[in-house]
Amino acid sequence: MDLRQMRYFTVLAEELNFTRAARRLHIAQPALSQQVKAMERQLGARLIERGTTGCTLTAVGAVVAQEARQVLTRAAAAEERIAAAVAGRHGRLNLAYTRSARGGPTDALVTAFRDRHPDVDLRLQTGWTAHNVTLLLAGQLDAAFVRPPLDVPDLACLLLAEEELLLAVPADHPLAATRSRISRRRIANEPVLLWPRENGPGMHDLIIRQLWPGHGPRIVREEPDDEQLLLAVAAGHGVAPIPAGRAHTLRVPGIRLRRLTAPTPTVGLGLAYDPRVESRPLRLLLALAAHNR
Repeated sequence: MDLRQMRYFTVLAEELNFTRAARRLHIAQPALSQQVKAMERQLGARLIERGTTGCTLTAVGAVVAQEARQVLTRAAAAEERIAAAVAGRHGRLNLAYTRSARGGPTDALVTAFRDRHPDVDLRLQTGWTAHNVTLLLAGQLDAAFVRPPLDVPDLACLLLAEEELLLAVPADHPLAATRSRISRRRIANEPVLLWPRENGPGMHDLIIRQLWPGHGPRIVREEPDDEQLLLAVAAGHGVAPIPAGRAHTLRVPGIRLRRLTAPTPTVGLGLAYDPRVESRPLRLLLALAAHNR
Protein backbone atom coordinates (compact mmCIF):
# COMPACT_ATOMS: atom_id res chain seq x y z
CA MET A 1 0.00 0.00 0.00
CA ASP A 2 1.14 3.54 -0.64
CA LEU A 3 0.28 6.66 1.35
CA ARG A 4 -2.41 7.70 -1.09
CA GLN A 5 -4.23 4.40 -0.70
CA MET A 6 -3.93 4.65 3.07
CA ARG A 7 -5.42 8.14 3.03
CA TYR A 8 -8.28 6.96 0.83
CA PHE A 9 -9.02 4.03 3.11
CA THR A 10 -8.91 6.01 6.36
CA VAL A 11 -11.46 8.47 4.96
CA LEU A 12 -13.67 5.59 3.83
CA ALA A 13 -13.32 3.99 7.27
CA GLU A 14 -14.54 7.24 8.85
CA GLU A 15 -17.45 7.81 6.49
CA LEU A 16 -18.45 4.16 5.82
CA ASN A 17 -20.02 5.46 2.63
CA PHE A 18 -18.33 5.58 -0.77
CA THR A 19 -20.21 8.66 -1.97
CA ARG A 20 -19.35 10.78 1.06
CA ALA A 21 -15.76 9.51 1.18
CA ALA A 22 -15.22 10.28 -2.52
CA ARG A 23 -16.65 13.76 -2.01
CA ARG A 24 -14.22 14.43 0.87
CA LEU A 25 -11.31 13.15 -1.19
CA HIS A 26 -12.36 15.14 -4.29
CA ILE A 27 -12.23 12.05 -6.50
CA ALA A 28 -14.83 10.08 -8.42
CA GLN A 29 -16.57 7.28 -6.58
CA PRO A 30 -15.50 4.58 -9.11
CA ALA A 31 -11.86 5.64 -8.62
CA LEU A 32 -12.18 5.18 -4.86
CA SER A 33 -13.81 1.78 -5.32
CA GLN A 34 -10.98 0.70 -7.65
CA GLN A 35 -8.34 1.74 -5.12
CA VAL A 36 -10.03 -0.24 -2.33
CA LYS A 37 -10.29 -3.30 -4.57
CA ALA A 38 -6.60 -2.92 -5.44
CA MET A 39 -5.74 -2.87 -1.74
CA GLU A 40 -7.80 -5.99 -1.15
CA ARG A 41 -5.95 -7.78 -3.96
CA GLN A 42 -2.59 -6.68 -2.60
CA LEU A 43 -3.41 -7.86 0.92
CA GLY A 44 -5.32 -10.96 -0.08
CA ALA A 45 -8.20 -10.14 2.24
CA ARG A 46 -11.55 -8.42 2.13
CA LEU A 47 -11.45 -5.04 3.89
CA ILE A 48 -15.06 -3.92 3.68
CA GLU A 49 -18.53 -5.38 3.39
CA ARG A 50 -20.70 -3.39 0.99
CA GLY A 51 -24.34 -2.76 1.82
CA THR A 52 -27.27 -0.95 0.24
CA THR A 53 -26.76 2.25 2.26
CA GLY A 54 -23.05 2.10 2.97
CA CYS A 55 -20.35 -0.29 4.06
CA THR A 56 -18.80 -1.79 7.17
CA LEU A 57 -15.22 -2.73 7.96
CA THR A 58 -14.20 -6.33 8.26
CA ALA A 59 -11.94 -7.35 11.14
CA VAL A 60 -8.95 -7.01 8.81
CA GLY A 61 -10.25 -3.68 7.53
CA ALA A 62 -10.43 -2.30 11.06
CA VAL A 63 -6.78 -3.21 11.65
CA VAL A 64 -5.75 -1.69 8.31
CA ALA A 65 -7.60 1.54 9.13
CA GLN A 66 -5.93 1.82 12.54
CA GLU A 67 -2.43 1.13 11.23
CA ALA A 68 -2.93 3.45 8.25
CA ARG A 69 -3.86 6.33 10.55
CA GLN A 70 -0.65 5.85 12.52
CA VAL A 71 1.46 5.64 9.37
CA LEU A 72 -0.13 8.82 7.99
CA THR A 73 0.46 10.63 11.28
CA ARG A 74 4.12 9.68 11.28
CA ALA A 75 4.48 10.57 7.59
CA ALA A 76 2.99 14.02 8.23
CA ALA A 77 5.39 14.53 11.14
CA ALA A 78 8.31 13.49 8.93
CA GLU A 79 7.24 15.99 6.26
CA GLU A 80 7.08 18.75 8.88
CA ARG A 81 10.55 17.90 10.18
CA ILE A 82 11.96 17.94 6.65
CA ALA A 83 10.28 21.28 5.97
CA ALA A 84 11.75 22.64 9.19
CA ALA A 85 15.23 21.51 8.13
CA VAL A 86 14.81 23.16 4.72
CA ALA A 87 13.71 26.36 6.45
CA GLY A 88 16.82 26.34 8.60
CA ARG A 89 15.25 25.19 11.87
CA HIS A 90 16.82 22.27 13.69
CA GLY A 91 13.71 20.16 14.08
CA ARG A 92 10.44 20.30 15.93
CA LEU A 93 9.63 19.09 19.43
CA ASN A 94 6.01 18.31 20.28
CA LEU A 95 5.75 18.37 24.06
CA ALA A 96 2.76 18.14 26.41
CA TYR A 97 2.35 19.38 29.96
CA THR A 98 0.28 17.46 32.48
CA ARG A 99 -2.39 19.58 34.11
CA SER A 100 -1.46 18.51 37.66
CA ALA A 101 2.13 19.76 37.39
CA ARG A 102 2.15 23.20 35.78
CA GLY A 103 4.81 25.50 37.15
CA GLY A 104 7.83 24.33 39.11
CA PRO A 105 10.11 21.78 37.41
CA THR A 106 8.06 21.57 34.21
CA ASP A 107 8.10 25.28 33.41
CA ALA A 108 11.74 25.53 34.50
CA LEU A 109 12.76 22.75 32.10
CA VAL A 110 10.80 24.23 29.19
CA THR A 111 12.27 27.70 29.81
CA ALA A 112 15.81 26.29 29.99
CA PHE A 113 15.28 24.31 26.79
CA ARG A 114 14.04 27.38 24.93
CA ASP A 115 17.00 29.42 26.15
CA ARG A 116 19.56 26.80 25.13
CA HIS A 117 17.97 25.67 21.86
CA PRO A 118 16.14 28.59 20.24
CA ASP A 119 16.58 26.90 16.86
CA VAL A 120 14.14 24.11 17.81
CA ASP A 121 10.51 24.65 16.88
CA LEU A 122 8.87 23.86 20.25
CA ARG A 123 5.15 23.07 20.13
CA LEU A 124 3.36 22.83 23.50
CA GLN A 125 -0.02 21.55 24.63
CA THR A 126 -1.61 20.48 27.91
CA GLY A 127 -3.34 17.22 28.79
CA TRP A 128 -3.54 14.67 31.57
CA THR A 129 -1.31 11.63 31.96
CA ALA A 130 -3.50 9.04 30.18
CA HIS A 131 -4.26 11.45 27.33
CA ASN A 132 -0.57 12.29 26.91
CA VAL A 133 0.34 8.59 26.84
CA THR A 134 -2.24 7.98 24.09
CA LEU A 135 -0.75 10.79 21.97
CA LEU A 136 2.79 9.49 22.55
CA LEU A 137 1.83 6.00 21.39
CA ALA A 138 0.15 7.49 18.31
CA GLY A 139 3.31 9.40 17.39
CA GLN A 140 1.64 12.80 17.87
CA LEU A 141 3.98 13.80 20.70
CA ASP A 142 7.74 13.49 21.12
CA ALA A 143 7.64 13.73 24.91
CA ALA A 144 5.15 14.47 27.66
CA PHE A 145 5.17 15.32 31.33
CA VAL A 146 3.31 12.60 33.21
CA ARG A 147 2.59 11.34 36.70
CA PRO A 148 4.29 7.94 37.14
CA PRO A 149 4.22 5.05 37.55
CA LEU A 150 3.39 4.14 33.96
CA ASP A 151 2.51 0.60 32.95
CA VAL A 152 3.22 1.10 29.25
CA PRO A 153 5.97 -1.22 27.92
CA ASP A 154 6.62 0.82 24.76
CA LEU A 155 7.41 4.04 26.68
CA ALA A 156 10.27 5.09 28.91
CA CYS A 157 9.87 7.56 31.75
CA LEU A 158 12.60 9.77 33.19
CA LEU A 159 11.79 10.70 36.81
CA LEU A 160 12.28 14.45 37.24
CA ALA A 161 11.10 15.15 40.79
CA GLU A 162 9.16 13.94 43.80
CA GLU A 163 6.78 16.22 45.67
CA GLU A 164 4.88 15.87 48.89
CA LEU A 165 1.21 14.95 48.80
CA LEU A 166 -0.95 17.18 50.98
CA LEU A 167 -4.52 16.87 52.21
CA ALA A 168 -6.92 19.72 51.39
CA VAL A 169 -9.71 20.11 53.98
CA PRO A 170 -12.54 22.67 54.29
CA ALA A 171 -11.60 25.69 56.38
CA ASP A 172 -14.32 24.87 58.95
CA HIS A 173 -13.44 21.16 59.19
CA PRO A 174 -12.11 19.86 62.55
CA LEU A 175 -8.91 18.75 60.80
CA ALA A 176 -8.31 22.36 59.74
CA ALA A 177 -7.87 23.41 63.38
CA THR A 178 -4.96 21.08 64.06
CA ARG A 179 -1.40 22.19 63.34
CA SER A 180 0.12 18.77 63.78
CA ARG A 181 0.46 16.19 61.04
CA ILE A 182 -2.64 14.11 60.35
CA SER A 183 -2.57 10.32 60.71
CA ARG A 184 -4.08 7.90 58.21
CA ARG A 185 -6.43 6.68 60.93
CA ARG A 186 -8.03 10.13 61.25
CA ILE A 187 -8.95 10.27 57.55
CA ALA A 188 -9.99 6.61 57.18
CA ASN A 189 -13.73 7.39 57.09
CA GLU A 190 -13.68 10.92 55.70
CA PRO A 191 -15.61 11.58 52.46
CA VAL A 192 -12.99 11.88 49.74
CA LEU A 193 -12.95 13.86 46.51
CA LEU A 194 -10.70 12.59 43.72
CA TRP A 195 -10.25 12.81 39.97
CA PRO A 196 -11.22 9.85 37.73
CA ARG A 197 -8.78 6.94 37.80
CA GLU A 198 -8.65 6.76 33.99
CA ASN A 199 -6.91 10.17 33.94
CA GLY A 200 -3.79 8.61 35.49
CA PRO A 201 -4.18 5.05 36.82
CA GLY A 202 -0.64 4.78 38.20
CA MET A 203 -0.80 7.99 40.24
CA HIS A 204 -4.39 7.29 41.36
CA ASP A 205 -3.47 3.87 42.75
CA LEU A 206 -0.26 5.21 44.31
CA ILE A 207 -2.19 7.89 46.22
CA ILE A 208 -4.69 5.37 47.56
CA ARG A 209 -1.95 2.93 48.65
CA GLN A 210 -0.17 5.68 50.57
CA LEU A 211 -3.13 7.43 52.22
CA TRP A 212 -5.72 4.68 52.61
CA PRO A 213 -3.71 1.45 52.82
CA GLY A 214 -5.65 -1.76 53.07
CA HIS A 215 -9.23 -0.52 52.81
CA GLY A 216 -9.26 2.31 50.25
CA PRO A 217 -10.98 5.71 50.52
CA ARG A 218 -14.69 6.52 50.70
CA ILE A 219 -14.87 8.43 47.42
CA VAL A 220 -18.07 10.47 47.28
CA ARG A 221 -17.38 12.61 44.24
CA GLU A 222 -15.05 12.85 41.24
CA GLU A 223 -13.90 16.06 39.60
CA PRO A 224 -11.94 16.40 36.33
CA ASP A 225 -8.95 18.34 37.68
CA ASP A 226 -7.27 19.73 40.80
CA GLU A 227 -8.87 23.16 40.61
CA GLN A 228 -12.39 21.69 40.59
CA LEU A 229 -11.39 19.35 43.43
CA LEU A 230 -10.26 22.25 45.60
CA LEU A 231 -13.41 24.23 44.86
CA ALA A 232 -15.48 21.23 45.95
CA VAL A 233 -13.41 20.94 49.13
CA ALA A 234 -13.98 24.64 49.85
CA ALA A 235 -17.73 24.02 49.46
CA GLY A 236 -17.50 21.39 52.22
CA HIS A 237 -18.09 18.23 50.18
CA GLY A 238 -15.08 16.32 51.51
CA VAL A 239 -11.30 16.19 51.70
CA ALA A 240 -8.90 15.72 48.78
CA PRO A 241 -5.26 14.70 48.31
CA ILE A 242 -3.29 17.11 46.13
CA PRO A 243 0.38 17.57 45.19
CA ALA A 244 1.97 20.41 47.16
CA GLY A 245 3.10 22.37 44.13
CA ARG A 246 -0.33 22.36 42.53
CA ALA A 247 -2.07 23.29 45.80
CA HIS A 248 0.17 26.29 46.41
CA THR A 249 -0.13 27.43 42.79
CA LEU A 250 -3.93 27.37 42.73
CA ARG A 251 -4.47 29.07 46.15
CA VAL A 252 -8.21 28.39 46.36
CA PRO A 253 -9.82 30.25 49.31
CA GLY A 254 -11.85 28.32 51.87
CA ILE A 255 -9.46 25.39 52.28
CA ARG A 256 -6.59 24.44 54.55
CA LEU A 257 -3.64 22.30 53.52
CA ARG A 258 -2.44 19.72 56.02
CA ARG A 259 0.55 17.38 56.03
CA LEU A 260 0.32 13.68 56.90
CA THR A 261 2.36 11.66 59.37
CA ALA A 262 5.30 9.53 58.29
CA PRO A 263 5.89 7.91 55.95
CA THR A 264 5.40 11.17 54.07
CA PRO A 265 3.29 10.48 50.96
CA THR A 266 4.77 11.66 47.69
CA VAL A 267 3.96 11.67 43.99
CA GLY A 268 6.45 11.78 41.16
CA LEU A 269 6.78 13.89 38.05
CA GLY A 270 8.20 12.21 34.96
CA LEU A 271 9.05 12.89 31.34
CA ALA A 272 7.69 10.09 29.15
CA TYR A 273 8.92 9.32 25.63
CA ASP A 274 9.23 6.53 23.09
CA PRO A 275 12.86 5.32 23.18
CA ARG A 276 12.53 3.97 19.63
CA VAL A 277 12.06 7.45 18.18
CA GLU A 278 15.20 9.05 16.73
CA SER A 279 14.97 12.81 17.19
CA ARG A 280 17.67 15.38 17.82
CA PRO A 281 15.34 17.75 19.75
CA LEU A 282 14.17 14.85 21.94
CA ARG A 283 17.75 13.85 22.73
CA LEU A 284 18.53 17.46 23.68
CA LEU A 285 15.50 17.64 25.96
CA LEU A 286 16.32 14.35 27.70
CA ALA A 287 19.94 15.38 28.23
CA LEU A 288 18.86 18.69 29.77
CA ALA A 289 16.24 17.00 31.95
CA ALA A 290 18.76 14.44 33.25
CA HIS A 291 21.28 17.20 33.97
CA ASN A 292 18.76 19.32 35.89
CA ARG A 293 17.36 16.59 38.10
